[in-house]
Amino acid sequence: MSSRLASNNLYSVLYPEKLENKFNCTNTTERVRDVQCTLWLLREVWIKVGLEKLENHKGVAVRALLDSGATGLFIDITFVREKGFKMEKLKKPLLVRNIDGTVNAEGAITHQVECNMFFKGHVERARIDICNLGKTEVILGMP
Repeated sequence: MSSRLASNNLYSVLYPEKLENKFNCTNTTERVRDVQCTLWLLREVWIKVGLEKLENHKGVAVRALLDSGATGLFIDITFVREKGFKMEKLKKPLLVRNIDGTVNAEGAITHQVECNMFFKGHVERARIDICNLGKTEVILGMP
């Protein structure tokens, strides 16, 4: 039995020999450079999820960004309007802060969407705060 930890990640630094085979690395310096380049590409994690409207059970597939630094679930206002999701007004607005601590220029969150979220056979009821996300449709944070 090997003393190494098992990993299914092709780019795992625990298995440099996998990198040697994939990238034809011949020395440690090249191997480290390839690992760093690979990790750069893996900084953003995107997944496909399904969002289902509660009122008519019509669903839409969406590309969602997993963001462990975000403190909740967020959906883009333009996406909500285009897809016809029902918006619910919050009792009290939520202040939005950027990663650097400054207040978001778009202002407070005033509405949210309630829907069913599907991912690989798992379904969960979700309340998603609506804000302007630009090109990103959904952000899944770690509340």
